[in-house]
Amino acid sequence: MAELYLVRHGQASFGAESYDELSSSGCAQSRWLGEYYAQSGLTFDRVVIGTMRRHAQTADALLTAMGSSKPAEIVQDADLNEYDFHALFSALAESGLAPGHAAESSMKVFFKGLKQVLQLWSEDKLPGRVPETWAQFQARIERARLAIQRSGGRRVLVVSSGGPIAVFAQQVLQAPAAAAIALNMQIRNSSVSQYVFNDSAMSLVTFNTLPHLEQAERRELITYG
Repeated sequence: MAELYLVRHGQASFGAESYDELSSSGCAQSRWLGEYYAQSGLTFDRVVIGTMRRHAQTADALLTAMGSSKPAEIVQDADLNEYDFHALFSALAESGLAPGHAAESSMKVFFKGLKQVLQLWSEDKLPGRVPETWAQFQARIERARLAIQRSGGRRVLVVSSGGPIAVFAQQVLQAPAAAAIALNMQIRNSSVSQYVFNDSAMSLVTFNTLPHLEQAERRELITYG
C-alpha cells in the first residue's frame, strides 16, 4: 500500500485584502512541517497541490525546508481547490438570511456563519446563485481522490484546503454530508491527515494531526483560518 499525506495550507490572511496569501504564521507552520519531515527521514516521490496561491506557498515552504528531499515535479490540480465561501455567503445574503459582510467579520462570527451556509448549501437550500452545487463539489473531490489513487507513488504529498480535506475524509469513510461540515470546522492550518491506498481502495490512518506544533512554544500558532 502507498502512503498519502494530505496537508492543509498554512494560515491564510483572514481579513486582509487578499485571503489567498499565507500570513507570517502560515509560513512558519509550513516551514516547521517540512523540517519535521526532514528530521523524520520522510521523502515524497509525488507532490500534488491545488492551484491556489496559499497551496503553492505552503508546498514551497515545506519542500524547501526538506532540502534534498524535494521531489522533481509538483502537479497542480484545480479539483483540490477550496469552495468559494465568498460566493456562498453572497448567495445567502440575497434573501436577507445573513449579513452580506459575514465573510469579512470576526473569526468567531465567520465560522458560525460558515457552518450555517454549508448546511444550506449541502441541502440545496441557498436562495442565491452559487458557482458550483454541493454535488458538483463532491464530484470534483472524488475526481481528485481517484486521480491520486490511480497515479500511484510510494509516498505522496497533497496540499489542499479545509473543505476538500473534510470531504476527502467523508468520502473515504462513506459518511453523510453532515460529517464533512463538522470536520471542516475542526481542520487546523498545516495539519496532516494520513491515508494508505492502492489504485482501488483508500483507508484513513490519522486525521488533522500537528506533529510539528507539539512543542509548548509553538502551540500558540495552532490556527484554523
